[in-house]
Amino acid sequence: MGLGEGALGLALVGLPIGLQISLLIADRVLRRYSVRFVMIAGMAMIAMSYVGAAFASTPVEFFFSLLFGGLAVGAIEVVLNLEADRVENKLGYRIMNRAHAFWSLGFFGTGILGAVVSQLNISVQIHFICFGIVAVLVTAIIFIKYQPAPQRSSLPEDKPMFVRPTHAVMMLVYLTLPAMLAEGSAIDWSVIYMRDVFDTPPIINGLALALTAFCQFLARYFADGYVDKYGPRKIVKNCLWLLFIGSLIVIFSPYWVLSLLGFAFLGIGSSVIFPLAMSAAAQLKDRSAAVNIAALAQVSFFVFLAAPPLLGLVAEQAGIRHAFSICLPLILLAFFNLKGLTGAQKN
Repeated sequence: MGLGEGALGLALVGLPIGLQISLLIADRVLRRYSVRFVMIAGMAMIAMSYVGAAFASTPVEFFFSLLFGGLAVGAIEVVLNLEADRVENKLGYRIMNRAHAFWSLGFFGTGILGAVVSQLNISVQIHFICFGIVAVLVTAIIFIKYQPAPQRSSLPEDKPMFVRPTHAVMMLVYLTLPAMLAEGSAIDWSVIYMRDVFDTPPIINGLALALTAFCQFLARYFADGYVDKYGPRKIVKNCLWLLFIGSLIVIFSPYWVLSLLGFAFLGIGSSVIFPLAMSAAAQLKDRSAAVNIAALAQVSFFVFLAAPPLLGLVAEQAGIRHAFSICLPLILLAFFNLKGLTGAQKN
C-alpha cells in the first residue's frame, strides 16, 4: 500500500484493539463455549482476518481486518493459558513455558515459510489463503475430540467487564512490559528493519523473525527444568539482561549478521517472562485464576496497543533502529519488580 512507518503502525494496531475488546468478554465466552469450539472457531476467525488483510487496499480495510482477528486472539490467549495452568496443576510439574514454546514455534515456521514464499514471489493472497486453510484444519484435527483438564479449586468470582489489577498483578504487569514490547517489536518490525537498514533480500529479512522465534522456542521448551532448579526470579533476571544486550545490538549494529544475533537475544530474553508471570497470576490466592490471568493479560497486552504506532512514529522520525530503544527504560522498570514473581513458586 506504500505506507510509511507511522501509517503502518497505526494500521497494525487493529489486532491489539480487537484483542483488548475480546479480553473484556473472554470470561463470559469461556463459560458459554467449550475449549474445542473456542479454538476451532477462533482459528477460523484469525485465518479469515489475515486473508482479509492480504486483500486490503487501504489502511482502513487493513485495520478492520486485523481487528476482526484480534477478537479471536484474546479468547484463545485466555483459554490456552487457563488450560496450561490446569494441566500443570494436574501433573504436578511445570509445563507453562513449554506450552508457550509452541507459540514461538508457530512464529518460527511463519518466518521461514513466509521468507521462502516471499523469495519465490508468490502473492501474499495465495500465501495467506493456503496457510489459513492448513492452520484451521490442523486445529480442528487436534481439538475435535479434546477433553479439557479439570479446573483448579479457586475462589468463585464473576469477572467484571474490566478487571481491576491488584498491586500484586501490577508488579507482574511491570515485569512483562519489556518482554511484550521486545516480542511485539520483533514480530512487527524485524523484517522491515533488515530491509530498510541493510537492504538484505527477503530470505534474510524473514530470517530475522524466524531466528527470534526459534531462539524463543528453544528457551521456552527447556526452561521449566531450569526454573525448578534456580527459581523464576533468577531466570527472569537473566532474561532481562539478554533483552538489554539484544536491544543495544539491534540499535547500534553495523552488520546484518550482528543484528541477527541481537534479535536472537531478544527472542531468548522475552521467552519465559510472560509465561512465568501468567503462572504467578494464576497462583495468587486473592481472586480466581481466571480473573487474575485476565487482569494481567488486559493490562500487559495494552503495550501491543501502543507499540505498533509508537514504534512506527519513532522509526519515521528518528529511524527504525531507535524505535527499539523504547525497550530500555521498561527493562529498568522490570528489574525493580522481580519480587512480583513470588507467586510463581510451586504451591
